[in-house]
Amino acid sequence: MTGVSAAVPAGLAKTARRRDHLLRLAVPAIMLGLTLLAWEVYVRVNAVPPYILPAPSLIARTLVKDWGTLYPALLVTLRITFSALILALIGGTLLAVLLVQSRWVELALYPYAVILQVTPIVAIAPLILVYVSSTQVAIMICAFLVAFFPILSNMVQGLKSVDHNLLNLYDLYGATRWQQLRLLKLPAALPYFMTGLKIGGGLSLIAAVVAEFAAGSAGAGSGLAFRLLEAQYRLNIPRLFAALVLLSATGVAIFALTSILAWLALRRWHESALAREN
Repeated sequence: MTGVSAAVPAGLAKTARRRDHLLRLAVPAIMLGLTLLAWEVYVRVNAVPPYILPAPSLIARTLVKDWGTLYPALLVTLRITFSALILALIGGTLLAVLLVQSRWVELALYPYAVILQVTPIVAIAPLILVYVSSTQVAIMICAFLVAFFPILSNMVQGLKSVDHNLLNLYDLYGATRWQQLRLLKLPAALPYFMTGLKIGGGLSLIAAVVAEFAAGSAGAGSGLAFRLLEAQYRLNIPRLFAALVLLSATGVAIFALTSILAWLALRRWHESALAREN
């Protein structure tokens, strides 16, 4: 009877978790559907012109009709975003390790990283465009600078948040600084790294769009930011909304991807990813 009574709460807990996961998906989907329905009804009932506020159905048709124009621009934005994010991950992690391992390096370099972070990217972009011949490379540098500091800051915080008792234990057993870094500090900093990854992913997309606005790039090799400006200048508001939908969907997809990566990395051991048993 004991085994049966123990199995019943376990089954109830599993059912409750499934219901919770279903609600997490269903409630936002229902809210989005109701919002789009109210939007569609409002536009149709009030006969709002499409150059003022297009209906969701018109935006969907425009997205399909102009896919040949918007899709290449989306690929350009994605390439810049992910290139900047990967460079920021590598550079931020390596510099964070260097700063933590050397107090002198931290005192010398960390203030300049803070200065780069607090300076608006719109103010830096024209200078980068002057010194870099390629517009796409300049935009990628801007996106890199914006995504770099959150990753650096979170990694530094994570590497410094190791339990001092564990550090003393490693010292007691004669562990080298490399062994402490590899076996203790880096695993302890992994949750902070994942947080920086989620923040940096969204910021790299935002910075890529803002930098392209500042650059004023145009032509076949331009990203979605140029298509937004082009649609605005031509008063093609349905295409503008379609480009906005693509940008929003891209941001959501990046956040979902980084959240899944964080869950996969932390789900077996870290409290933030473990399910409560009660």
